Amino acid sequence: MGGTAVTKKVLSYIEKHLGEDLSLEKIAEALNYSKFYIARTFKENTGYTLYKYVRNRRLEEAAKKLAETTQPIVEIAFEAGYGSQQAFTAAFRYVYLCTPQEYRRIGRIIPKQNAIRRNMSKMVTSVSCVCKGGRMAA
Repeated sequence: MGGTAVTKKVLSYIEKHLGEDLSLEKIAEALNYSKFYIARTFKENTGYTLYKYVRNRRLEEAAKKLAETTQPIVEIAFEAGYGSQQAFTAAFRYVYLCTPQEYRRIGRIIPKQNAIRRNMSKMVTSVSCVCKGGRMAA
């Protein structure tokens, strides 16, 4: 039971600090837990490594900006923590199966990652889909 509470704290911390450096060491220090304990507990409760979850959350936010704004893709890439538009495009394509430009043309948010949502009594994982060729696939 304690592991779930720790995971909820980690998820809350990530959401509050998504635009900042979110290394395992920094999160562990901020929450006063061992980085090994946080890494193990988070993976057990979510199915994701901390690194992969943070990367995918940042890509989700980038996808939202692509669909809802006209902000240049290169700016979105830098805000998501990528050093270049090329690196961002490669990561985005790997997760969403289309380029940021193709995704923007769709004009609506199509969630990819099984977003981990917190419920007061338990943790749940929502069902999602991916972008493929401009269409939704289950």
